[in-house]
Amino acid sequence: MGRQRYGINVFKVKEVLQCPKLTSMPNLHPLVKGVAHIRGHTVSVIDLSLAIGGRPTTDIDKCFVVIAEFNRTIQAFLVSSVERIINMHWEAILPPPDGAGKAHYLTAVTNIDNELVEILDVEKILAEIAPVDETMDSTIGEEIAVAEQEKPIVRRILIADDSTVARKQVE
Repeated sequence: MGRQRYGINVFKVKEVLQCPKLTSMPNLHPLVKGVAHIRGHTVSVIDLSLAIGGRPTTDIDKCFVVIAEFNRTIQAFLVSSVERIINMHWEAILPPPDGAGKAHYLTAVTNIDNELVEILDVEKILAEIAPVDETMDSTIGEEIAVAEQEKPIVRRILIADDSTVARKQVE
């Protein structure tokens, strides 16, 4: 069976590096291969293949890490290879197939060089490793109550994101 190609939203990628030396820590999540010190930050390195139900990544010294920022946190995804960056028109990005169910890690699919490329919902993977605290700080609740007593200002806000997890956070 050939290798599957995946994509992630390039706007969330900071850089791609050869995998640095990983340090193991006690009680790490099973999907986290270790941590690395990258550009002054200690970053969790997540095995992307394992996270989406594949085999654990081996030959780590030959692998790459995709450094990405989501929800104001930086993390690294361990991948076996990185081919290229492609800019796509939104018309070429399609929703995941209906038969994929709800347990998949796809945010979309696209066709590149006559091959289906699955675009991963990395926010969903991160939410499973370190769930986002969706509780509201009490000071925010107080600010909302004060704002509701003032004359309302009508503003239209457009929020667009390719991740189901990210969209649910702003609902």
